[in-house]
Amino acid sequence: MNRMIFSAATALALIASGQAVAFQAPAAAPTEAPVVQKKLPDGTTPEERSNTARLNAEQAARAKAETVTYEQEVSAAAQQVAHDQTEFAEETAAYEAEKARVAAMSAEERMKWEADVAACKAGDTTRCAQPDTPQPR
Repeated sequence: MNRMIFSAATALALIASGQAVAFQAPAAAPTEAPVVQKKLPDGTTPEERSNTARLNAEQAARAKAETVTYEQEVSAAAQQVAHDQTEFAEETAAYEAEKARVAAMSAEERMKWEADVAACKAGDTTRCAQPDTPQPR
């Protein structure tokens, strides 16, 4: 039993080490000489600086595009708010005007009714309310 466990562990170790070797980068051929780039005083190479400048320019362009899009969205939202406020003010004014018209009409009808009641009590029967006549069935 111990021999089987040991054999299995050894087999797994060999398989794992083979996979680990496969993931390692291949070594440079001995005939190729490594390219040595001159380092600048800050420890970077001209290639690193140009890559950094390119990446910075790309990021700045993306940021500018996002800023323009954001500003357009803010402007559209502000226009929508202004439109909504104008529409609300117009609807409120129309509501208040209708409310005032109905109140004036109600007051006028009440004053006429009160005058009719006073005239009826004074003896003018033409201004008295007529009793409801039952409807034939």
